[in-house]
Amino acid sequence: MPARVGVDSYSYHRLLGEVRRGMVARGSGKIVAVASMLSFQGGFRAAAYSASNGGVAQLTKARANEWAPHGVNVNAIAPGYVKTQLNRHIWRDDPERNEVVLARLPATRWGEPDDLAGAVVFLTSGASDYAHGIVLPVDGGWLGR
Repeated sequence: MPARVGVDSYSYHRLLGEVRRGMVARGSGKIVAVASMLSFQGGFRAAAYSASNGGVAQLTKARANEWAPHGVNVNAIAPGYVKTQLNRHIWRDDPERNEVVLARLPATRWGEPDDLAGAVVFLTSGASDYAHGIVLPVDGGWLGR
């Protein structure tokens, strides 16, 4: 999987500006941002996080609109509940909230970081050449409920 750079929406905007020149000049490129399920819905006690991820999702769409004619694909993945240090306080330390999360997941488990790899491989491969501006949920079925 390509290296991941964690950034907020403003830093993402600046980073896109830096990589755009080379990709547009070359006539090709693949950019995959990492947003969050909170790009689609508000969070609980996570207003700033939700707003920032909403910004990443909308900036992904806007840049895709601008850069698709130049052969540059700009897309994002939106991980759902994936076991990371950011949410360890839920899956490890809060059994009640963990049960609520698991009850909503058709996959009946938290995701692992490796579960995101397939979506990233797709979005960086030729198979996604006609995909522009999508925010792909990788959520264990969360949005389906």
